[in-house]
Amino acid sequence: MKAIRMVATLVVTAALIVPASIAVAGDALDVGYPEGYRDWTHVKSMVIFSDKHPLFGAFGGIHHVYANDMATKALKAKKPLPSGSAIVFDLLEISESSGAYVEGARKFVAVMEYNDKYKKSSGWGWQVFAGDTKDAQLGTLADQVACATCHEEVKSAQFVFSEWRK
Repeated sequence: MKAIRMVATLVVTAALIVPASIAVAGDALDVGYPEGYRDWTHVKSMVIFSDKHPLFGAFGGIHHVYANDMATKALKAKKPLPSGSAIVFDLLEISESSGAYVEGARKFVAVMEYNDKYKKSSGWGWQVFAGDTKDAQLGTLADQVACATCHEEVKSAQFVFSEWRK
């Protein structure tokens, strides 16, 4: 729940400083739970393990990124993602055990879905699901703006942080 509170804080902060260039459509809230995402292609993993990282409070833990078939093909080919592409960020708690970092409980599952119907949000819809639930956490325009604001720095990569690694 601490991570959810931190995400909420980031949402409010980002909503206050959102660049004028970002517009987010209300229909972008329609993103559903990504059933079966653990069977999708694993794109990468990352660990934020220390408060030396600026996002540790909200995103500390083990990150796994998955892409559906459409997104995987585009990432591999280094081509624009087609409508229907989806990327999932699965964030798990982390702990140290006998010299190894091990995953703990799921903090949240975040989804970004590219779809032509999200015209006002550069084609992206966003949603976050708490823990192992299918309880959607993003319910307002400000929530959507927060996701879009963070991803603005990778606008040239179609707002996607992850790249296909050979």
